[in-house]
Amino acid sequence: MKVVVIGAQWGDEGKGKIVDYLANEAQIIVRYAGGANAGHTIVIGGEQYALHLIPSGVFYSDKIVILGAGMVIDPVALFQEIAMLNERGIDTDGRVFISDRAHIVLPRYIQIDKDRDAARKKPIGTTGRGIGITYSMKSDRDGIRIADLSWKEKLAELDKGDRDFLEPYIEKLQAMSIDLSSYLMHRKNYQVLFEGAQGTLLDLDLGTYPYVSSGMSCAAGAAVGGCIGPRAIDKVLGVFKAYSTRVGNGPLPSEFDPDSEDELCHFVRDTGREYGVTTGRPRRCGYLDLVSLRYACLTNSIDSLVMTHLDVYDTLADIKACIAYRIGGKIVENFPASIEDLNNAEPVLRSFPGWKKSLANALTYEEFPVEAMEYIEFIERFCETPIDIVSVGYDRKATIIRKSPWTK
Repeated sequence: MKVVVIGAQWGDEGKGKIVDYLANEAQIIVRYAGGANAGHTIVIGGEQYALHLIPSGVFYSDKIVILGAGMVIDPVALFQEIAMLNERGIDTDGRVFISDRAHIVLPRYIQIDKDRDAARKKPIGTTGRGIGITYSMKSDRDGIRIADLSWKEKLAELDKGDRDFLEPYIEKLQAMSIDLSSYLMHRKNYQVLFEGAQGTLLDLDLGTYPYVSSGMSCAAGAAVGGCIGPRAIDKVLGVFKAYSTRVGNGPLPSEFDPDSEDELCHFVRDTGREYGVTTGRPRRCGYLDLVSLRYACLTNSIDSLVMTHLDVYDTLADIKACIAYRIGGKIVENFPASIEDLNNAEPVLRSFPGWKKSLANALTYEEFPVEAMEYIEFIERFCETPIDIVSVGYDRKATIIRKSPWTK
């Protein structure tokens, strides 16, 4: 069975924790897009780990983890991450592989990335990790892949600085290289988990362009970056938070008003630890945007949703969610492509009673307060998609499974 986990918002939804949890029943975990611009936080037994490139399933000693064809890989960041894991007792030897079709981030791309964003009249707010430049080089057919490291003629085309940078990594990268499509073909009966990066609303085609990432963070990206056909995917899970966040510039229609809702914004940001894993930047916060969440469900064929950070609302007397936009005096119920419309959108809010009770000790969904269940079930009806998993804390065990994704 092949299951895809994507972000259903603007990234930072808690995919890392969910992939780590679900990886217990998988045999192979494939990260299919993005690069070191992603940040996944995993908490196991109170100990916190931050991953940027390696799939979250690495913490299970019997799992194979693979960096897919749709990824762009910074060798410095990769081997630093491997060293960090090994130093903390996580043995990665013989368990971490890279698709030979994945592209490599070169140091000069990182500087170009920073310079280009700084020169924009309206900066996008990239992480400055060279990700967009690497994807641009890939599209221009000027990039270099893992498979090209044995192609002497190709290497000779590179600047001397690029060759000097790559030289100490070539053998190590080649030792980890695999033909991903063939590898999975020979393991067609395995449970495979495909891990996305960023979120649907940062996807190059489906997201709030140009304020997006440069890769395919939608579910369709799993087929391309995971080297499988789209009909091989059995299930798509969309992860979302009980509220909305965004890092960097771009529209966030349900964002808390900085004047009237500053206290609420700081409460959600601090309680939810809403600071970028990769950059440390504070995330912009707002009400749960159900218009964009429904759009994510439709454009990704999401079979079921995974809700995280519900516990952040434990102490609030009432909760609001955005159920439509008011744009130019008109009510808009669908997610528009126009950035101007999104920037001018005012959220139409619906209120829900809070539960004023900690969810931390709940072991089953039935133990939730009725108000929490009503909030969840409204979201299900609005998006016409079931919420099968609810996370109520950072630790692996703080996860309520209503229905296992490993069932067809």
